[in-house]
Amino acid sequence: MIKAGAGRTEITPPVGIAHAGWGAAVHEKAEGVDMPFYATALYLESPETRAVIVDLDILLLPDWLDKDIRKAVGAAAGVAPDHVWLSATHTHAGAEFPGTFLKGGAELIEPYLAGVPAQAAAAAREAKRRARAVNIGTGAGVCGINVNRRPVTPDGFMFTGRNWKGFVDNQVLVTALDDTSGKPVATIVNFACHPTILGPANRQLSPDYPGHARRTVEENIGGLCLFLQGAAGNQGPIITFVGDIEAPRKLGKRLGLEAARVRLEIDPVRRKERLVEIVGSGADLGMYVDEPAGEPDQTLRVVNTVVNLPAGEFPPVAEIEAEFDRLMARLQAVRQTGDEKAIKAAVMASKRAWIRRNLARMAQSDPIKVHLQAIRLGDTALIGVPGEPFAEIGMDVKRRSPAPHTVFCGYTNGLFAYIPTAQAYEEGGYEVRTTPFKAGADRDLSDACVTAIGALWK
Repeated sequence: MIKAGAGRTEITPPVGIAHAGWGAAVHEKAEGVDMPFYATALYLESPETRAVIVDLDILLLPDWLDKDIRKAVGAAAGVAPDHVWLSATHTHAGAEFPGTFLKGGAELIEPYLAGVPAQAAAAAREAKRRARAVNIGTGAGVCGINVNRRPVTPDGFMFTGRNWKGFVDNQVLVTALDDTSGKPVATIVNFACHPTILGPANRQLSPDYPGHARRTVEENIGGLCLFLQGAAGNQGPIITFVGDIEAPRKLGKRLGLEAARVRLEIDPVRRKERLVEIVGSGADLGMYVDEPAGEPDQTLRVVNTVVNLPAGEFPPVAEIEAEFDRLMARLQAVRQTGDEKAIKAAVMASKRAWIRRNLARMAQSDPIKVHLQAIRLGDTALIGVPGEPFAEIGMDVKRRSPAPHTVFCGYTNGLFAYIPTAQAYEEGGYEVRTTPFKAGADRDLSDACVTAIGALWK
């Protein structure tokens, strides 16, 4: 029998912290809070193994932060570090990270992030304390709040927006964990969409639509909800880059209501119908009992593996770093002028140089080692990938997976960069310009994911 428990702690960044890092933003510091940020933990235990899944309202998980959180969570829950799964929701309305091109509020970043591991550990500790026997089931729905985000202008310029003809994965996967009395313990919601409803004009700290989706599920179902971001590399929201704080509430509620609907239709216990008797009334009434049918799948298993992905070609790191330093000095000078148009242009140039610097540093290691983690929960497989894979990759893995249900997650256990499809390299665009990987990495990644899931069923 699998035991599970859920716990949560707040990890809201402080007002005044360096915010979001949009290349088109004029402001630097967060000026308020839309809704709290959380670390939500799901503790899992069977006679053979233990694991913890943690959902974090955070933009990304650089390796150093991933390691610190993993160590703290593992110690708090009595779980081996390689059995800790860490997922970032990837909200773009949160705090920036050390090394950012922003100066205002940068002094608050390191103290804030230094507290996140302990908060995540507290959530895991609470989840373990609440653990009890559960039954597990998975179902699927559809939600149209996302769209392919790689449109092209009539003259062939690709930008980040809404491409209604492009590939989109609207599937909502929902995994239900109920205790043996039928009371909800936790709900896992998996959906592929960049949390970029709030854009450069927004000055509020917000978990974006994932926070509102979780809240809606919990209000309608009970228990705690974890949001695991999908293969969102080329998936964006249908309302995007706005400053209206109500927009993520609306789209998050739409997703949450669909997830709640699917959740209500899931019965984690397989049942068979038995007619008990027919009672005479105005009509002859059939009285039924739906009884458990067979033993539920109670397998809990964790597999970790590494796939080597080919790195792309970049100029020398020293050359890129010198250009970044030059642009940063120019940005600070331009900020003093108060010229909003000039500031936006300087911020954009600095942001792009910052990205190129980080990519070049990653590509120094060729091939790039990418850690994959797979967890089996009964008849459901969760596969976690660090990075921003395109939705076609996630769909390919789900289609080829040997598991009855497959939950594909990006932004898990560290974050590298975009992982585009081979076709995307021919098309170009932002994601191709900002990946450290060569074309063909998608095929290698997809094959490795399917192999890892297969190992769960051996």
